[in-house]
Amino acid sequence: MLTDAKCRNARKAEKPQKLADAHGLYLFVTTTGFRSWRMKYRFGNKEKRLTFGGYPDVSLEDAREMRNAARLLLRAGIDPAIERKQREATVTAESLRLFEPIARAWHTAQTPTWSPRYAAKALASMEKDIFPALGKVPIGSITVPMVLKALRAVEERAAIETAHRLRQHMSEIFLYAIGAGLTETDPAHVVKPALLPMVKGRRPAVRLASEATAVLAKVEAMDAFPATKLASRLLALTAARPGVIRMAAPQEFEGLDSTSPIWRVPAEKMKLTVERKNDADFEFVIPLSSQAVQIVRVALQRFGNGPLLFPSVSSPKNPLSDNTLSKLYRDAGQRGRHVPHGWRATFSTVMNELAAAEDRTGDRAVIDLMLAHLPAGMSASEAAYNRAMYMPRRRVIAQAWADLLVVDLQPAQLLAERAAP
Repeated sequence: MLTDAKCRNARKAEKPQKLADAHGLYLFVTTTGFRSWRMKYRFGNKEKRLTFGGYPDVSLEDAREMRNAARLLLRAGIDPAIERKQREATVTAESLRLFEPIARAWHTAQTPTWSPRYAAKALASMEKDIFPALGKVPIGSITVPMVLKALRAVEERAAIETAHRLRQHMSEIFLYAIGAGLTETDPAHVVKPALLPMVKGRRPAVRLASEATAVLAKVEAMDAFPATKLASRLLALTAARPGVIRMAAPQEFEGLDSTSPIWRVPAEKMKLTVERKNDADFEFVIPLSSQAVQIVRVALQRFGNGPLLFPSVSSPKNPLSDNTLSKLYRDAGQRGRHVPHGWRATFSTVMNELAAAEDRTGDRAVIDLMLAHLPAGMSASEAAYNRAMYMPRRRVIAQAWADLLVVDLQPAQLLAERAAP
């Protein structure tokens, strides 16, 4: 029988070597010196062999235990090689039942119906908040308390809407798994009443022009990367969605030297259905006030050589993150009072009240159009018509809003110069 000393001292030779132990077990040494445990046995009148692993990772004692286990199977009329394949197949099947691979398969199936940005955001949210806790758990073993614990962690950072969205996605994943025969219940559905309620209504936003100017002044008094401050002011001036601002590209701005400067936003960047995002007729045109043109000019001077008008501080190829503008407003003391997305509500409130005071009832439809509120059933031809509809009046309203908003605020060039590098 072998000893550990014999195993350790086994060296390569011109031909492979078999160092026998007992009951079919031997240490096989290749011509390169690699040593592995093998067992020779007979089953069904055929000579067969098993491999137990390399030495010294598998010790002599471990190899003997594996051999003995194989001999017990042989006595029971079971081929240990077939039993190993069945065991490995079971392990593989169980690994496919883990929550993470099933969730990723569900995500792949959903991606064609989503915009690329939403698909990436949905997966990133799962990777951040759900996979670390539940990704390696068999989906059939996930309980209601486990789902609730994962979502409570999201709630604790005040991301209530994110928690609800994650619960909805998880419920869809469980239903996907039920349809595939991988589980029988949907614990994510059960936890819905236990989550903190979402606050309905608009995002926090000031309602007066004077308050809006004060908010912008406080935000611009903060130390921040120049692109962040410039993006914040253009966001306020245009009342565009924050995501559109973050992804703005230099080539989208036209006629800056003319009397009719515009920002032509591609349909793929707008909040539209997947079909509309792929239809150029649904692009959106924003008339630019003189103050907005100043912001764009300064941004082009500083960052115009890159693909984005407002790049992140880490790389000119990456946009500002979703949280960059929000954090700037929170740091400026605007938590619960005004958020970046709130500029849309502020613009609508201020300009509609001004129109009512001046008896311009027709401005309501114009202002609504300026916020890119398109009817659900609008055709491509109607969208193309609306793109230029009321443009003279839209330009007047945009300029009037800008004059109200940035009164007494520092010029765009100075705003960028005073920002943190």
